[in-house]
Amino acid sequence: MAVVLVIVAVAAVFAIAAVVVGREARRLAAQAPRPTFDFDEAVEWVCRHVTDDVAAVLSPEDVRTILNWHLEYFRMKGVSTNGSSASHDGRVVVGGAETVDYVLARAQALGSPYTPAQVHAVLEAQMTYLEAIGAIGPEAGGEK
Repeated sequence: MAVVLVIVAVAAVFAIAAVVVGREARRLAAQAPRPTFDFDEAVEWVCRHVTDDVAAVLSPEDVRTILNWHLEYFRMKGVSTNGSSASHDGRVVVGGAETVDYVLARAQALGSPYTPAQVHAVLEAQMTYLEAIGAIGPEAGGEK
């Protein structure tokens, strides 16, 4: 009799687990996958999508440096997380001129010779990469 009760209990546990796992699988399947930022892929994307005059001057390492500063700015503003830290509940707006100014200030502090046009071109290409992977939303004025 005890063996029968153990078998029924084990079967009940497996049935409950199957229901819970099935429900979570359906819930996750209904959600769009979260975009994943790949830094090396972003550097390659930017190198391919900047204008020829910028690509002729900046090396992939220069692009990597500018993108690191760009991401540093995002972290400072709270729009970039590593997946384990809390995200903002409200909107966060990041402006282009403000971002370029931050990167240029970092470059100047370290003696890097980047021009505003070069930084703007790299950051513009970076934003197109983020749009392409679905990591950024619509412009702030676009929805009410």
